[in-house]
Parts: sequence; C-alpha cells; structure tokens
Amino acid sequence: MKNLISTIAAIITLLFTANTIQANAIKTTETGIEIADSSQLQSVYDAYFNVKDALIKSDAKLTSAKAKDLLDAITAIKMDKLKTDEHTAWMKVVKKLTADAKSISTSTDLKKQRETFKSLSKNTYTLIKVSKSNEVVYKQYCPMADADWLSKEKAVKNPYYGSSMLTCGNVVETIK
Repeated sequence: MKNLISTIAAIITLLFTANTIQANAIKTTETGIEIADSSQLQSVYDAYFNVKDALIKSDAKLTSAKAKDLLDAITAIKMDKLKTDEHTAWMKVVKKLTADAKSISTSTDLKKQRETFKSLSKNTYTLIKVSKSNEVVYKQYCPMADADWLSKEKAVKNPYYGSSMLTCGNVVETIK
C-alpha cells in the first residue's frame, strides 16, 4: 500500500512539474514572437526614414533607390506575426504604402517624389501610432507644403524643400 501511495505521489509531482515546464516554454515563445513583431515593422520605419533623408538631400536617384528598399521591407512583412492592433492598422495602409513606395521608386522627378511622400508619411504615421518604433519619433509639419513627415531627430530637416527651406517646419507630436 505504501508503494502504491508513493508511486501515485511521484506521478502527481511529475505531472505538475511537466505542466510548469510547459507553461514556462509557452511564455518564452510568446515573448520571442513579440520581439519579432516589433522588429518586423521597424524595418519599414527605418526604410521610410532613409527615403526621407534622401529627399532632404534633394537626390532623386537616391530617393528612388531608398524607396525600392522600402518596398522590399513592406513586402517582407509577415502579417500573421503582427499583433492584432498592428495587423488591423497594417491592413488599412499596406496597399497605399506599397503604391506610394512603388511610385517613388519608379520616378526620377523630385517634385513627384515629394508629392507622393506626403501620402507615404500619412500612412506610416497611422501605422507607427499603433505599433510604436524602437526609438522616439517626431511628427513634423511644414506649413509651406501643408504636409507632415516623421523623423528620428527633433531638429527639423524638411524633406519637401531640401536645402532651399531646410528648417521650415516644427515638431507637432512626439511618439514614444
């Protein structure tokens, strides 16, 4: 009888231990997915910032090349890995982001690139408000272009006018 009780106690202990190990493994996996989620969209944000920087330099060829990188980052997103709120926002903006990146990448007309960048910035803002960047992001506004853009720097460097009006604009929102 003592052996039977000892065996049952050992089995119960083993089952509780197995459940605890399994529960900890699930938590680790969920945490790993969250890290992957954030870095997935971060690649889109980083590519967006590169397009903005190319526009600041008023370099249409560089802007086109950076927009191709953005297009690659957009198409690399795995929607099933996004959190629910990110997925919802992504579904709202992905077609427009793709069209804008494609338009900028195939154009060598700086004026057209800058005009399309307005829409690209608006849709990137919609996405970044939901998912957040790994860094502080500043939403900036230029009254002359009547348009916003996003920047990792607080100092204004206007992508709509480049060197002709480099500091035209102001920070209207800080996204943390």
